[in-house]
Amino acid sequence: MNAPDLLFTAQASRALPDVQSSADRRDIAIQKVGVRDVRHPLRLRATDGEAQPSIGTFQMTVALPPEVKGTHMSRFLEVLEAHDHALDAAELGRLLDAMLVRLGATDGAITVQATYFRRKRAPVSGVASLLDYGVTLHAERRDGRTLLRQSVDVPVTSLCPCSRDISDYGAHNQRSLISIGAELRGELTLDEQIAMAENAASCQLWGLLKRPDEKYVTEYAYDHPKFVEDLVRDVALALRGDIRVAAYTVASENFESIHNHSAWAWLEGRNP
Repeated sequence: MNAPDLLFTAQASRALPDVQSSADRRDIAIQKVGVRDVRHPLRLRATDGEAQPSIGTFQMTVALPPEVKGTHMSRFLEVLEAHDHALDAAELGRLLDAMLVRLGATDGAITVQATYFRRKRAPVSGVASLLDYGVTLHAERRDGRTLLRQSVDVPVTSLCPCSRDISDYGAHNQRSLISIGAELRGELTLDEQIAMAENAASCQLWGLLKRPDEKYVTEYAYDHPKFVEDLVRDVALALRGDIRVAAYTVASENFESIHNHSAWAWLEGRNP
């Protein structure tokens, strides 16, 4: 910044009042105030350590004491603009630390939603293609305690056990979406969390399949029928007792092929 710009900035700073830092007399604290629906480029840390480009939608908030009129909204974006590291849950915690310092707050939270891609090879032909997964990272500081949460939305196939057993041939199946939320004690990679869902399904999905692959996935799903209840329970078994996970939620929505509604199940658990 050159000398005229510095002079203008100094003069403008002296001339403009800082209204949001003024006192408020209503004696009402605000638990969350900030910005949301902020779309910003980011990089997600993959299992191999590489940083995968994506677009994130951020919500950034702090707690506001009752005596302060308003927070400094522009500072949230300043913190985000200054951040240049690949994101995982732990790194989001460090971004939270920077935000709280910049805003002069003790409590706050950051949530970011993004799309994560994995390159997968079809089970028979080996043809490679990308498959997309929804990812949500959440970091929160409250009463001196930091909570890190990592969630994935995983598309899979489910095949109805009842339909298979009562039919002379065939069975109805559908695409399902398994959602796993994990409150973290240690590092759980996105790929590990996605694998928990795919391993619990009647069959996993691929972006591109050839005819031999279609035969494989059809027959594999037929040999591994799952109710929506089976899906969430089998994922819970993978999470139960995992020392890296303090608590978890598992949901599955089956987009039924023989009904105009979905079947849905949800559970939660906590590890000792």
